[in-house]
Amino acid sequence: MFAVVRTGGKQYRVAAGDKIAVEKLSGEAGDTVTLGDVLLAGEGDSIADASKVAVSAEIIAQAKSEKVIVFKKRRRHNYRRKAGHRQQLTLLRILSVGDSKAPAKKTAAPKEEAAPAAETKAAPEKKAPAKKAAPAKAAAEKAPAETKAAEKKAAPAKKAAEKKPAAKKAPAAKAADKK
Repeated sequence: MFAVVRTGGKQYRVAAGDKIAVEKLSGEAGDTVTLGDVLLAGEGDSIADASKVAVSAEIIAQAKSEKVIVFKKRRRHNYRRKAGHRQQLTLLRILSVGDSKAPAKKTAAPKEEAAPAAETKAAPEKKAPAKKAAPAKAAAEKAPAETKAAEKKAAPAKKAAEKKPAAKKAPAAKAADKK
């Protein structure tokens, strides 16, 4: 059985056992994903109801595609720009194309690192309250700031220097006056 699925804005014709590279999907290698947007499904020459078909796939790896070089140039203007880009891809192995009623594995197995993170969040709550030395330090820091503000008020305001008008040049003698 085959199916046409849409993912990452592109359409792919897949069958069980196929390997495809699609736009990046969330998940790690070994996770199982379900491609839900099935556009067409069929067996040989016959076409099945696409709404009843589900496609499950396993993530093989997260990778990058080949580098694409972007080079812009405007001749005779000393304008050159060179940039490169590598698109992130997910490599998938299609596990099954079949009925959506069939049990499919959900994505992303639970992470082992999540449990220690919960313990570390609980630990800071049990700590003793912070010492009251910090407010005194904050008050000490405010005092110099207040004195600076007072100095600004007491100092006379400086005026910007007035610009002098440019010196006038004598008009050039005309050819008629020379005669």
